[in-house]
Amino acid sequence: MNVLGQNFLFASVMFMAGVGIPIMGALSGGLGARLQSPALAAVVLFVVGFIIAALYLFFVEGLPNALPSATIPVQYYLGGVFIIFYTLSITIIGPKFGIGNAVCFVLLGQLVSMTVIDHFGLLGSLQYSLTMQRFFGLLLMAIGVFLVVKRF
Repeated sequence: MNVLGQNFLFASVMFMAGVGIPIMGALSGGLGARLQSPALAAVVLFVVGFIIAALYLFFVEGLPNALPSATIPVQYYLGGVFIIFYTLSITIIGPKFGIGNAVCFVLLGQLVSMTVIDHFGLLGSLQYSLTMQRFFGLLLMAIGVFLVVKRF
């Protein structure tokens, strides 16, 4: 596959992941309300996610040859903290604040975070400097986020 085709595929998959974020928020909030426990809803969601990830590991990737090495820096395991923080926060706050409002502020946080990560090449990611063009693009996106929010 050529670079253009690969980039289109990657962009399409990530677009669909983005489509899923508000859907996940609405479903998580609804589950938390019906179970009367956002924490229990998060546990249920993570069990479902664990099963799907395990099936993918076994049937698509295959079992790894070895367990993770002790030389992997601990910060690479902290993604789980961000996953549970997002899941609990959208489950608790989304139904009270509005899924649209909640996701808009999640998007704004993503814009700020990705700018810092890209600019400095943090956590082993590719480094993309913050140019004036990127700055104005981010500013326009941030303004768009605020224009979409109905109330806060």
